[in-house]
Amino acid sequence: MDVKRQELTKRNFPSAQEEAQVVAPAERYDGPESAYRLAFTDTDFLLREELRPVRMQLELLKPELVQQQQGIESTIVIFGSARIVPPDVAAQRLADAGNDAVARRAAQMQVQMSRFYEEARRFAAIVTERSRTLDTPIYVVTGGGPGIMEAGNRGAYEKGGKSIGLNIVLPFEQAPNPYITPELCFQFHYFALRKMHFLMRSIALVCFPGGFGTLDEMFEIMTLIQTGKCRRRPILLFGRDFWTRLIDFDLLVDTGMISPGDVRLFRFVETAEEAWEHLVAEYDFATPDGDGKPYADDM
Repeated sequence: MDVKRQELTKRNFPSAQEEAQVVAPAERYDGPESAYRLAFTDTDFLLREELRPVRMQLELLKPELVQQQQGIESTIVIFGSARIVPPDVAAQRLADAGNDAVARRAAQMQVQMSRFYEEARRFAAIVTERSRTLDTPIYVVTGGGPGIMEAGNRGAYEKGGKSIGLNIVLPFEQAPNPYITPELCFQFHYFALRKMHFLMRSIALVCFPGGFGTLDEMFEIMTLIQTGKCRRRPILLFGRDFWTRLIDFDLLVDTGMISPGDVRLFRFVETAEEAWEHLVAEYDFATPDGDGKPYADDM
């Protein structure tokens, strides 16, 4: 840009960042009781009860702008329990349980459930690697914590891809897992806005076994699609046995609580390859060999 052009487009006013860096006020007006600070640099002011609408707007806007800057347009959301551990950790806990019957029974269940950690990890790796050939790459999104969330971010990380973590402030959790792309690691105060960001760019929702949090997210998405509040997209439930034991979908249909067609809102899958194959069929993803089939597992 030439000098004359720079003069024509030069800012007429200082930026907010420049104003925020102005030399501190005189000591008399620098105390905590002073109202002299700029409103957007005054944390006490921003945290007032009356400023909740502004804070909600900021929490919606910040992840949106960052993802726009990073060129993220399509995502796949991976939900699941924070309590499911990797197979090696589960195996060690079983070994440590010794002859304690209660501890051994709990550890055996952890070993059984740990297969879902590995499937989530492999599924995220498949999505990350194979979507690179698409016009619009697909990025994995998780809740940012441990367990299945960690597995999702880890699978993307191990394939050299970016992934997103939407963390939430909780009294007993949660530190971000170490596999989230740092510039895409967000922290939320409001559950509702976090849920919005799960859905805003998603082309599919993948639910692994989980507890109240997973059920909350899964049923909210199903309700939004059922009621036409958001577009229909694949919902994949990993582990038919778990989900059908947990939720009697047939009872909901038989008692008229849901319509028979509502059970078509989701699909059961068992493996990472099966889940990817369903997405290939749903969106007609082109694969390098042109046959539309998923690649062989290369992990």
